[in-house]
Amino acid sequence: MDLREITGDWDYRTLPANVVLGERCFIERKASFKRFRSIRDPGLSFGSGVIVYTWAEFNVEPQGSISVGDDCVLVGPIFMCAERIGVGRRVVISYHVTIADSDFHPQARAARREDALANAPGGDLRLRPRVESRPVIIDDDAWIGIGARVGAGAVVTRDVPDGATVLGNPARSATAENVP
Repeated sequence: MDLREITGDWDYRTLPANVVLGERCFIERKASFKRFRSIRDPGLSFGSGVIVYTWAEFNVEPQGSISVGDDCVLVGPIFMCAERIGVGRRVVISYHVTIADSDFHPQARAARREDALANAPGGDLRLRPRVESRPVIIDDDAWIGIGARVGAGAVVTRDVPDGATVLGNPARSATAENVP
């Protein structure tokens, strides 16, 4: 392995043409983009001063797009994007955080089987059933710590205690009574 590919000293011009970098971006690991498949333009855009450290992954489906605002620090989140993920300005996201706009499989039982067959070796991806997704928006100045657990659709309006799982709008700590 070429050490430059894991130290940020690689040629960013080798990124797909639909990845837009703002000024002063630092991307530590070239392999962060190995599952970037977006055909949108842009499929991924970074504002100025964005820092992307080693463990970050950008898994972007063909119709997906991600935007990351100025001065963000991505310590190692995994982005799984079918449609749209937007990250505001000055956001810090730690490792062991996965941000997904879809669960990437159909909800209906029969459709899940069709999806598994279409995705299997030798399957035909054109036969894959439609998968639901909803945009994810993270506002300016958010900080998402290690292993954060925020339920789908939750609106976080204040600090969340360490180790908590939050659900709802506004988000509140999950308990046995309010976990679906």
